[in-house]
Amino acid sequence: MARFVLVHGAFGGAWSWEAVIPALAAAGHTAEAFDLPGAGEDRTPVADITLGSYAARACEVLTARPEPAVLVGFSMGGVVVTQAASDCPDRVASLVFVAAFMPSNGQSLIELTDLPEGAGNMIKENLVVAGDPPVATLPDEAALTGIYNRCTPEQAAQAMKRRRPQAVLPLSTPVSVDESVLARIPRSYVFTKHDRSMVPALQRRLIRDHPCERVIEIEADHAPFFSVTGELVAALLQLAS
Repeated sequence: MARFVLVHGAFGGAWSWEAVIPALAAAGHTAEAFDLPGAGEDRTPVADITLGSYAARACEVLTARPEPAVLVGFSMGGVVVTQAASDCPDRVASLVFVAAFMPSNGQSLIELTDLPEGAGNMIKENLVVAGDPPVATLPDEAALTGIYNRCTPEQAAQAMKRRRPQAVLPLSTPVSVDESVLARIPRSYVFTKHDRSMVPALQRRLIRDHPCERVIEIEADHAPFFSVTGELVAALLQLAS
């Protein structure tokens, strides 16, 4: 039996994993998701939202139970799990990146989106940033076509109602990690073939830069937990075995 800890992406929350958790439980595993600071139901002020607070929240969840977890990061969550795995490596059995960013020490999410392979990223191309501290939003039409393009109208509508603005500081902050520590933690990747946000070329570049023990490709957009729940669950089960 594996323990899964699931980390959501930008604009999301623990709700992103609602369909995945019972499916993993039905297969005999434990699974839990949580809201990062300022996301979902969490009301942390924007001024207090940092990459450090994200990683600290993840480590808090990881240490709440004795067994190490399969730590799963989606999209922006890939940056979070990278930092958390370096900060509390004894709590992480393996890392799984789902259409996720994989930074090296000193890299930020924004830096990775600037790579040539990131061209065509519909989130970056349509992001609206305002405020002090800055907060990012994404117009509804851009979210529908760039994230939920293979979801049913009902799935997309439910997600759109629950999305929240995203603090910018965690996106622009470079990770500070011990690469030798991370090298000892097995990592795998779930590749989303029809992704208009984490575009396939960028996913392949990151996988080249950070070789994974296993890569599973699924016919998904940037919301695989909705559009292809069964395929995503099957991939997670295979990668945790």
